[in-house]
Amino acid sequence: MHTKDSNLKLVVVGLLLGILMSAMDNTIVAAAMGSIVSDLNGLDKIVWVTSAYMVMVMAGTPIFGKLSDMYGRKRFFIFGLVVFLIGSALCGLAGSITQLSIYRAIQGIGGGALMPIAFTIVFDIYPPEKRGKLTGLFGAVFGISSVLGPLLGAYITEYAGWQWVFYINLPLGIIAFILIAMFYKESVNHSKQRIDWGGAFSLVGAIICLMFALELGGNQYPWGSSTILGLFAGFAVLLLAFIFIERVAAEPVISFAMFRQRLFATSSVIGLFYGSAFIVATIYIPIFVQGVYGGSATNSGLILMPMMIGTVIGSQSGGLLTTRTSFRNIMLLSVVFFIAGIYSLSTLSPDTSRLMLNVFMALTGFGVGFSFSVLSMSSIHHFDIRKRGSATSTSTFMRSLGMTLGITIFGIIQRNSFTNRLNEGFGGGEQSAAFSDPRAALSPEARAQIPEPVLKTISGALSGSVAQTFLWAIIPAVLGLVFILLMPKDRLTLPKKSAGMSSSGR
Repeated sequence: MHTKDSNLKLVVVGLLLGILMSAMDNTIVAAAMGSIVSDLNGLDKIVWVTSAYMVMVMAGTPIFGKLSDMYGRKRFFIFGLVVFLIGSALCGLAGSITQLSIYRAIQGIGGGALMPIAFTIVFDIYPPEKRGKLTGLFGAVFGISSVLGPLLGAYITEYAGWQWVFYINLPLGIIAFILIAMFYKESVNHSKQRIDWGGAFSLVGAIICLMFALELGGNQYPWGSSTILGLFAGFAVLLLAFIFIERVAAEPVISFAMFRQRLFATSSVIGLFYGSAFIVATIYIPIFVQGVYGGSATNSGLILMPMMIGTVIGSQSGGLLTTRTSFRNIMLLSVVFFIAGIYSLSTLSPDTSRLMLNVFMALTGFGVGFSFSVLSMSSIHHFDIRKRGSATSTSTFMRSLGMTLGITIFGIIQRNSFTNRLNEGFGGGEQSAAFSDPRAALSPEARAQIPEPVLKTISGALSGSVAQTFLWAIIPAVLGLVFILLMPKDRLTLPKKSAGMSSSGR
């Protein structure tokens, strides 16, 4: 809740900036990774740059959500902003991959507080009839970040240098800090409770083990190596410890009792499956465009615009529909477009026109857009203000987990498919090995040096591997449909006094 002194419009702007920075960070950095590795000479440690951020965001999200329920939203949102900005400034000054990875972890600690608390504040300060529109706007920003990140990262790296991928956060974060600090007047008296440190540390440890097992397995270490098996064993042990601790803790980081609410449980699982399927589109469409159609990384980012526009429209539509029909009905509409979009992308080939690719992307973006606004509302529908932070952060954690698993699992599928197709095209040997990394054929300079028949074989292999990856991505999309059908028919209810609440919040 908030006092009458709060300027809600300026508070919303500050929250939107925080969400944009946190959600966009990994995609914007990924676009600059080539230049970063070239300058810092750390190809063997490149996995740490992305994973350090993702691990800390995923681990911090449920922890900060719980802390905001206990001690207040404002202080932890501002804490997240400050830590995120410190990490961003340090990343731009990094002189080695190791330093950059450490600073990215600091960034991730801050990022883990921003997104879940921002969504929760919106539900605290706005009455039900206003939440759909606002949540649609927040969801649109979250969706836009997935598409805008690669484009902005490529552009900044090309014209300003990779350091500015991190420095760009500073002015945005400072504005967000000023707006929240000055204009958000929190009025709720939060009860102080014991912090579940055992649950927090076991959760962080389990996530770290899982992330690095998936990232390093099949790349730097064989899947059957003692290192990878040890990481998986560590994950299993720490996960069991986390479950045990949470079942007996007085104030658990993630309350399993929340999953007894069918709407919350189904919404969280749907978010996981949507995240794992959608991340495939944001990663592999630019690779397809650059490797098959040709062009620079900036141009390949521009072609994602139809998906970004579809996401914005879908998110806004979903938010507005929440006052008219059930969450389940809205998500049924969403999943029809989402599955159609993913299936269409599985038909990609070198003969696919740019117009059809734009249509496929718009379908996918429109379908997934609903989930950004609707699931964030449905996941906290049955919880009061004292539990909204935990509910929102747990739901966000599930989507982030889905995206992380999607990146890894579908990355393995695409890489293996591409290698197999190259071997078929070249008959194995040195030529297949030379082009086993698709980035070798992505830049215009590299393409100009490759003979036309060879380039055609590489493009065909790349196209086929991306299409096959999208075909596999239909599985989580369909699983999303299964859990949508399991959702109860709850809908947003508008209390009779909502008009008075609205006027008092202005």
